[in-house]
Amino acid sequence: MVTDLKQLVDLCNSELVDREYGVRRQEFLQEWEKLSHWMEGHGIEEFTEEGGYKYCDENFGNHLLSEDMGEQHRIGLRAVRMLISYQKTGDFEFRSPKVERRFCGECGKPFVSYLSYARNILGLAVATLNNKELYLYAFYAYLNGRSLTLDDLGIAVMEDFFTAMGYSLASRHNCGSALRLFLRYAFDTGLAKKDWSVYVLSDNYKHNCKLPTTYEESEISRMIAAVDRASPTGKRDYVILLLAAEYGWRSKDIVSLRFDQIDWDKNVISFTQSKTDASVEYPLIASVGKAIIDYVKNGRPDAGSDTVIVAAESGKKGKPLSSPTVHSIVTRYMRKANITDWDKKKHGAHSLRHSLASNMLKRNVSMPVISTIIGHQRTE
Repeated sequence: MVTDLKQLVDLCNSELVDREYGVRRQEFLQEWEKLSHWMEGHGIEEFTEEGGYKYCDENFGNHLLSEDMGEQHRIGLRAVRMLISYQKTGDFEFRSPKVERRFCGECGKPFVSYLSYARNILGLAVATLNNKELYLYAFYAYLNGRSLTLDDLGIAVMEDFFTAMGYSLASRHNCGSALRLFLRYAFDTGLAKKDWSVYVLSDNYKHNCKLPTTYEESEISRMIAAVDRASPTGKRDYVILLLAAEYGWRSKDIVSLRFDQIDWDKNVISFTQSKTDASVEYPLIASVGKAIIDYVKNGRPDAGSDTVIVAAESGKKGKPLSSPTVHSIVTRYMRKANITDWDKKKHGAHSLRHSLASNMLKRNVSMPVISTIIGHQRTE
């Protein structure tokens, strides 16, 4: 874990450059400079979460976002919390939280146990864990506020919880999924007397879900053509766009691609999907193969990592990219290609994944084939 503030700032600044932050990046740099002066004045040599929170409490009145916090303090808080989250996870937290989610007492023990299991045994991604924690904390707070335990659950209690939360259909669906998994775990490990997951009633989400954002083949071609393939960064971005558009890969799988997953003799790429843990195999099509070779020979910086795609910026040079960086790269070329209303629709790598499936369907490709290419285990 990086505790040297200057090194940590360099890493975070490089990430912001890669994500094309503009004025806000300069504001963060100014806030980090203020933090550096504060640490020097207090004789603090290493940056830690505790120290970061202390700085925020002294200078902004809180290390959590509050409704009455002024804009400048919000920026300062965001800047410090970015350092903390990047130090802990290698990525920025989505937004500054308004509450600290702490599961306390006997009521909180099952939740702490499950989240530890999900993190250490299941190895779930940080974003997935944060999403689960969000919904589980809401349920914990509901039970704790009414002096209820897991063994007090029933249909009436569960429905009252969802009513009290006022979730949208999508949020209720996600929360319900998280609660079912948690309650099954609680029963399997003896933390609950019964499997209360049966009382989390199914919803009608699948019949009401929105159609995903898609782009036409011509729009995707324009986006890929907008890449300046003469520069090292352009060569890298070209590979990323091809993997997203030609194969429909998720961002996590793109940034995790390793050299040993490419069989040049058999012309195939094989790996285990990060989200589903399912093994998939793709033909190494000519355009992708040539792009990877060009990038490795003429654009990829020297790196100790066996990850194919790495950062080119000085602060993180040679290190693997993060998933949000892929989103920023796709966005950059949608803007350059002048895709109509791209900024009013979803415009990350996942939109290219949906587009691939949609465009194959338009060409009368069968559902089982599309499902296999996308890496879904069910055609539904």
